Amino acid sequence: MRIGLLLSGQGAQKAGMGRDLYEQNAAYRAVVDQASDLIGYDFQQEILENDEKLAQTQYAQMAIYTMSMGIYAALDDQIKEQVVGAVGLSLGEYTALAIAGVLTFEQGFKILQDRGRFMQVASDATDSKMLVILDKDQDRILSLIHQAQLAGATIYPANFNTPKQLVIAGLAEDIDQFAENLQQEDIKVVPLAVSGAFHTPFMDSAAAELTPRLANEAMAPMNVPVYSNTTGAIFDDVKATLTTQIVSPTHFSDALLAMQAQGLDATLELGPDKTLTKFAKQILDKHVDRYTINDLASFQTVTDEIVGEENNGFKE
Repeated sequence: MRIGLLLSGQGAQKAGMGRDLYEQNAAYRAVVDQASDLIGYDFQQEILENDEKLAQTQYAQMAIYTMSMGIYAALDDQIKEQVVGAVGLSLGEYTALAIAGVLTFEQGFKILQDRGRFMQVASDATDSKMLVILDKDQDRILSLIHQAQLAGATIYPANFNTPKQLVIAGLAEDIDQFAENLQQEDIKVVPLAVSGAFHTPFMDSAAAELTPRLANEAMAPMNVPVYSNTTGAIFDDVKATLTTQIVSPTHFSDALLAMQAQGLDATLELGPDKTLTKFAKQILDKHVDRYTINDLASFQTVTDEIVGEENNGFKE
């Protein structure tokens, strides 16, 4: 089986995520404990169990990364050997790069600790937010965004997630007005649980700080292809692409289709929820199976299905 990994981005976090895995899986627990050692306090209790902190990007990024990396560490080697590519959404690209051997766990954690702080400062500088728009006519939505911009609204397309889902970001009052206008036209919108206007020019200051932060990081060659949200292709210049990513729209569909083009039998999402798996259902060919691991029960079920009953991959 040729498996493509999907690594969660922000908005997926929730208090208590991974608790059952932490309590009952030694490999998962070791990763979270490593995060505790790196940050200097109990990461499970102080971050992963804390709704207030998880609502802040400076903590959410480290939390989602740590959970996804913990799940990967717990997987049976028979599954890891079948991985042929990885796509992460936004911060999930750091997880994908760590899984691919480009970064160590510690590198990824510390970079995201700083990236989250840079983005939190940029977010706090303005009252901004993000909004999910659910509509199959994205050209129409983009036209409406352009019209709003011409009228003075500071809003931007931020995430092209699926052919039916576009996320926008901008000044809070402009986003609220745009949302109201869309609802009047019976277009469904959903506020996104993040603390800033990510992947837009609102993050220019964060990108300016991330560039020197990444400059001296040693990065190893990939041992599995990682597909970029920014370019829609396999990462080339990793550092430059990661910096550009903060201020540029993500194109998850393009990256996922590029991975499928290389041959794919299944996707496996590692993280707090099933968001990317739902995206994959809308994007990929119907023959591609979709799996998600976001807790102990799904870990055991998915591992049994992929590896078989003789070795369920549960490490203690």
